[in-house]
Amino acid sequence: MTDAVPRARLRLDPARIARGRRVSGRRRGLLVGLLLFVVYAAGIGLHAQPGSDLRAAEAHILLTTESIVHDGDAELTNQYRQRSWRDLRPGTLVPTALAVDGRLSEPHGLVFPALLAPAYAVGGRLGVELFLALIAAIGFAIAAALARRLVPDPWASGTALAVGLSPPAVIGATTIAPVMTCATLIAAAALLALRVRDNPLHGPAVGCALLLAPVIWLSGPATIPAAVVAVMLVRWLGRRRRTWTGIAATEILLMSVIIYVTVNDRLHDGLTAYASSVLPHTPTGAADIGDYAERLTRLWRLLVTPPGGILLYAPVLILCAGSIGLLWRSRRDRLARTFPQEADIEVSAGLLAAVCLAAFITAVLLIPATGARWPGETLAVALPCAAGLAAWAMRRWVRVGVALALVGVVLTAWILIAARVDDGAGLAPVRGSIPWAMLR
Repeated sequence: MTDAVPRARLRLDPARIARGRRVSGRRRGLLVGLLLFVVYAAGIGLHAQPGSDLRAAEAHILLTTESIVHDGDAELTNQYRQRSWRDLRPGTLVPTALAVDGRLSEPHGLVFPALLAPAYAVGGRLGVELFLALIAAIGFAIAAALARRLVPDPWASGTALAVGLSPPAVIGATTIAPVMTCATLIAAAALLALRVRDNPLHGPAVGCALLLAPVIWLSGPATIPAAVVAVMLVRWLGRRRRTWTGIAATEILLMSVIIYVTVNDRLHDGLTAYASSVLPHTPTGAADIGDYAERLTRLWRLLVTPPGGILLYAPVLILCAGSIGLLWRSRRDRLARTFPQEADIEVSAGLLAAVCLAAFITAVLLIPATGARWPGETLAVALPCAAGLAAWAMRRWVRVGVALALVGVVLTAWILIAARVDDGAGLAPVRGSIPWAMLR
């Protein structure tokens, strides 16, 4: 008789497999972030308006940043007296706020300029734009992680890359405005909130609250999408009976709001930084309910009306509607009862859809129509979350998704070239040889 040779049995460790997937996902996310950072850096110096790389709103922020770096405060009386804005852009820069007790602090506040101050001190305006490009790239790396809660790679990372390479993201990445910074904070907070739902640990819950706390300081309109994440965080902690963790997270958020109101009452003589604004109306720019009703016409203008409709420049975002349809069908058919993992997908997709819906409602009703904007600026705060949501439909309709993504990449290349060779081109709003500008 011959001796039997035992066969080695391959034992699959679920924990090791999950750990390997997380490491692989992080590497893909890092690659997505690095690639997008390179592309965003290529967009530095594009003309916002003919003859100027900066909009007036960007110059106001940089003026406050310069005051923080050189004077140690956000008071701009001496900057306007010395006409310091002449080094930033041609033309005249007019204060956007009224002086309060002899101090001139503008409505964009002091937190975002203070965030930019170290980069400005080291590299000037170039340093600021590279810093903002890095933040935006991190936001879409986080978007890939959000997408992996719905679908595996390559659809997750591929969709994040497709949205990140679309013109609204490329233009917004180096625009000196808080919108993409808020988008990154909200996306990171959403990711941590979903982890809290999986396992209600103290660290992720407090981290989520700390990420959401500065949003109100950076941008008023971004507060509503951030509030969606905050409400879900507190709700999930309450369901898991993590009372003390929920109290800690809530206190962080409430303390941020209380300090915000207190500081603005001192600096701007009102509840928000817009209290000292030269605009005659409320922070939303509307005087009565009739003004809000008239803004319903923005519904199509924000989405598909030339020259600034976001779907014209980022058609891949149409997949968000497909993902919402898949979410509705999954809940209608109660697939979570048959497939337990479907419940996690539904919750993740529901949170991302709620953030996108909150951003859209805010853009339609609550954002003033004043000022020149680049395509998709009012909706850009939800771009990383929208990228995560769109991944579900990307997996379902691969060919359509790839075609839409390629259209966005081609438009980005067109803009990067046209905005440099055409002296009359501008991005805020679009004009010259920029796509759709001829349909104004």
